[in-house]
Amino acid sequence: MRVAVHTLGCKLNYAESSTITREFALRGYEVVPSSSEADIYVVNTCSVTEHSDKKDRNLIRRLHRRSPGALIAVVGCYAQLRGEEIAALEGVDIVLGARSKGLVVDEVERLLAAGGRGKAPQRVEICDIDSVDNIFPAYSTGERTRAFLKIQDGCDYKCSYCTVPYARGGSRSLPTALLLEQAREIAASGIVEIVLTGVNTGDYGRKTGESFLSLLQGLNAVEGIDRYRISSIEPNLLTPEIVEWIASGTKFLPHFHIPLQSGCDRILSRMGRRYRTEDFRRKIELIRSHIDHVFFGIDVIVGFPGETEEDFRATYDFLEEIRPAFIHVFPYSRRRGTPAAGMPDQVPEHVKTSRVEILEEMCGRLHAEFCRENSGRTEEVLFESKSKDGKMAGYTRNYIKVEMPYDKALIGKVVKVTLP
Repeated sequence: MRVAVHTLGCKLNYAESSTITREFALRGYEVVPSSSEADIYVVNTCSVTEHSDKKDRNLIRRLHRRSPGALIAVVGCYAQLRGEEIAALEGVDIVLGARSKGLVVDEVERLLAAGGRGKAPQRVEICDIDSVDNIFPAYSTGERTRAFLKIQDGCDYKCSYCTVPYARGGSRSLPTALLLEQAREIAASGIVEIVLTGVNTGDYGRKTGESFLSLLQGLNAVEGIDRYRISSIEPNLLTPEIVEWIASGTKFLPHFHIPLQSGCDRILSRMGRRYRTEDFRRKIELIRSHIDHVFFGIDVIVGFPGETEEDFRATYDFLEEIRPAFIHVFPYSRRRGTPAAGMPDQVPEHVKTSRVEILEEMCGRLHAEFCRENSGRTEEVLFESKSKDGKMAGYTRNYIKVEMPYDKALIGKVVKVTLP
């Protein structure tokens, strides 16, 4: 039978979907691209915003229209938060929440053994998220150059705007020994770069007696992996010891993705964030004092309840001061069940849209400036793919995209290039 796995949302979902795909293949199913018709569809959902929920529903409806007789299994964050809502959609056969995502292949086979779609009771399992103490190991495969390795899941922070702790549960980590084994499997497949993923990666090991730094040190010794990136890390968890170790000559690249969310201390407090702008500023300064030509990607939410023009201006001015290489800008999305959803002074949508546009303009300007500052430097580029115009593309250690005429022999290789 043909199986297509659809992934929405973050790289953590991508790693989990890839692992689910491998399990189907091991059991003899024909895995087909997500754009193909299939007998079984698995939809790994995201629920970080209202728009994400809408995309999930639209995809499920589209798949059912495409293949009315196909079995549809829905897993992931939206399945955990709104399972009954999903179960009411026409065509859905299986809905699995956080505890059961890794069991989707078993559940599909159980339903097929009972007679297939429409001939057995629909399976809906939404776990008590507070009781979730398991964790689904996962890493991505299928690309020649980069894999996403899940090291941690869940979050204890519960920021006032975020549904992820309700969808993913509390913070928990995979054993270092298992992760080193998976990194060696990734290396054996020919992949040379690993991105570490999780909900709150820097919280790794806090409940198990292991530490994030010791994990990084163990991974650094894995032969065959040349480069590591940390997908995202909270500023309060990026310690001086970690920064100094990375700067000492390791495989970890000068590329940091750090969520700021607001450059206004009043809004940070309302968000429930665990730092203030002065803490964030000092962390950026610390990293730059140890590592040259660092790429900083910064997450920012605009239009949080109560954010005034003065508050937004404080964020704008703070970003101008720290000058990241890239800004990931998100309009605040009101999420049922979060404290922020009930806060007064909700910001109108047109104001959010305007603020997004202002920061996106800033992002373009700061990114261009960062690229100009690196012009003329010799950098190592890992080439990844063939572009439509006959060129291959890749990224430097500090995440600058480079394009060159396509050369098959260089795909998946780290090559020294002088930046234009």
